[in-house]
Parts: sequence; structure tokens; C-alpha cells
Amino acid sequence: MLFIKMDELFAVVTPGLESVAWNEMQELGLNPLTKESGGVLFQGDLKTIYWANLNLRTVSRILIRLGHFHASAFSELRKKAGRLPWENFINPGQPISLRATCHKSRLYHSDGVIERVVGAISDRLGSFSNHQKPKDIEDANLHQLIVVRLSNDECTISIDTSGDLLHRRGYRLATAKAPLRETLAASIILASGWNKNQPLLDPFCGSGTIPIEASLLALGLSPGQKRQFAFMLWPNYDKSLWDNLLNVIQSTHPHELPLIQASDRDAGAIEMARANAKRAGVSDFIEFECRAISAISPPPDPGFLITNPPYGLRVNSNKDLRNLYAQFGNVMRSHCKNWNTAILCSDPKLLAQIGLKLDTTLRFTNGGISVILGKGIVP
Repeated sequence: MLFIKMDELFAVVTPGLESVAWNEMQELGLNPLTKESGGVLFQGDLKTIYWANLNLRTVSRILIRLGHFHASAFSELRKKAGRLPWENFINPGQPISLRATCHKSRLYHSDGVIERVVGAISDRLGSFSNHQKPKDIEDANLHQLIVVRLSNDECTISIDTSGDLLHRRGYRLATAKAPLRETLAASIILASGWNKNQPLLDPFCGSGTIPIEASLLALGLSPGQKRQFAFMLWPNYDKSLWDNLLNVIQSTHPHELPLIQASDRDAGAIEMARANAKRAGVSDFIEFECRAISAISPPPDPGFLITNPPYGLRVNSNKDLRNLYAQFGNVMRSHCKNWNTAILCSDPKLLAQIGLKLDTTLRFTNGGISVILGKGIVP
């Protein structure tokens, strides 16, 4: 049996951050249904798709799960895929790219699966040959990505609505060593429990992603308002609906921001961070300083210290960072009494050098490295 759905949506999330995304979706009124490994299932219409892409901070992309059916032969795959309403999403001559995964299925050759689905699209739309491999496409927003998944002979075909990954907000053109993706920075800020009214400090700010994302969050600035999306090329794109949603978010008046401080001992990183903050429109709301961890000067009122300090595999595998982490702990005990902390690290033993009681609240990967988020309160 072939199931065609137009309202089943899937928010793709870094595995381990599904609960953070779930909570954010609830805050935005998106009504998540179920958590799956690597994402959250929800339902909605075009307005929901636009709103999710515009506002979600923790999600990598939004997919429409277009069709689900049994397929144990290539002929069956092509026939059933050809029944899907491709004309709603693909314009004549528009480049398309496909990604296919096959698991425990008689159709186990991903290139063969892609070939048949491309054929099915041609069958539905007429002559259509503008299929390109993802690596050959310069601008992700100019092509339509289609995701095919076969598992136990059950095929799910999804349409991407986002284009470029959603962490590409458009402001981070300059990066320091081992940058943190914007979606991951937003996730650890939300997971930290920061309420947007207390001071926030990042003493290892690098190119500024954590303080910039915190400022955008506190100001209520939607992360997607300065970029393009795949759905903008669909034949049924509703520009007036999109413009109305932009007007809604741009009419929101933020409350007064708390103090947000960001520092790094690398002068080049601070220069990059300032440039990124300016592009994001939040440079007036962040105090950037070039200083070592020993020289931080947080305000007296307790706040949140949220940071992504260097760890060996991420920056220099030959460098012993235990002394830095021990110093970091001493500085926090001296300067940040009663502050909340959320610290990202790849090694629990390294995190233990800080000398604080930190609970592991998240586990995920950053740049291919397994990391944990340690949370606690400085005594």
C-alpha cells in the first residue's frame, strides 16, 4: 500500500539533542508528536513549514515525509515513487539531488535506488534529467534535495524544505579554531536553563557563536530571517504568507537585554567574533574582550557561564590541557560564586580537572567528536 502524506514533517536534529529540540518546538507552538533517533516528528501545513524554518534554532533541516510504501523490487520502487506529487515541489529544469540509504532490504544498492527514483520523477513530470550529485552543487538553495530511506523493504521518501542546513544563519563568515555550529550553540544555551534575564559569560568564545546565539535568543530575533530556503523555489510557494510571518516576528519588541560578556585570549578570534556579531545585528549587545581566563571580570550578580573550552582532539591532540581546566575551576570559584555553569567537553576526566560537581545532561557529537555537556553551580 502507498501512503502519500503532505502534513507529516520531520525536524532533523543532531542525535542526542532530540529533547532540546522537542522543548523548543513546544515553545514555538509546533506540537511535536514523537521523538526518533536524530529528529522529531510533527505535523503541519505550509505555514507550519515556513514558521519552523524561520524560527527553530536547534534543528538542522525540516523534511516532509512525502510517501511511505513497501518496495522489494526496482520496478515496484519506480512505479510507487512515480505516484508521488513531485509537481508540487519541483519546477521544470530545476536541479535535484538525492540521498539514499538502504538497510536490511532487498534493494541494497543506493545508486540503483537513486536511479529509479529519478526515473520515477521523470515519469511524473515528463522529460527530466537535471539530477546532480550533492557534491557537484554549489548552492544548496538552488536545488531540491530528496531523501530516500529503505529499511526492511519499507521505503520512505522525504522532501527537504530548508535548502542549506539551518545552522547557516548567514552571519558567521569568519571562524576561529574548531568552531561550534550555531544549532549546537543554541542547544546548549537552551539546555543550560538560562532565562534571558541573567548575565551570561563565555570566557572561551572563539568566533563568538555562543554569545551571538544568546543575544539572538534574548532579542527574539528569528535565526532564519536573513536567509533563503528550498521551499521558496516550490511551484506553490506563497510569498504573501512568508511576508506576513516576517512581519509578525519583526513587530516583536524585545525586552532589555542582560549583560552578555565574551572573551578569548586569541586577539584574532575576538576580531572574528566582533565581525560575526555585527553581521548578526547584535554587536551592540555583547561586550567582547581579548583576555586570558585568569583575567575575566564578571558582574557581581550571579549569572550563567556557558562555554566551549578547548579540548585535545578538537584543537591540538599533543597539548595537555589539564592545567588549563584546573585554572579554569580556580577562577570560577574566585570570580563566579553561585553562578550556573554549562561546559562542553569531550573528556569527562578533563572536565573533572575543573573541580566542580558537574552533572552530564547531554551527549552528542561536535565536528565528529563525542562531547558531553556538564552543568552545575559554582559554590
